[in-house]
Amino acid sequence: MSNVHNAWIRTICGRIKSDYRYSVNVVYNNFPWPNPTDEQKAKIEETAQAILDARALYPDSSLADLYDETTMPPELRKAHQQNDKAVMRAYGFDIKTTTETTCVAELMKLYQRLT
Repeated sequence: MSNVHNAWIRTICGRIKSDYRYSVNVVYNNFPWPNPTDEQKAKIEETAQAILDARALYPDSSLADLYDETTMPPELRKAHQQNDKAVMRAYGFDIKTTTETTCVAELMKLYQRLT
């Protein structure tokens, strides 16, 4: 899970009340995955493992506890930020200038090329 995929979710997912309705056929299967280099894949794997390692530091905490925006453990927040950067690099996105809007626009272009 990355900020890139979350941007796609916020744009593509349907909703029931305020909850996202994540559909494998509409959201996941249509998500335009990047074509990362071996180095980029390794970095994404490393940062994903760092997320799991940060979660493991808090074995008595639920995901709801860990992902509370106001109390998220700093190790977990940093691990997610590093993962977001690694994923954005795999897409070729400029980390400093890419907004959610430009991210989704680029994902839509990739989707159009794939279809």
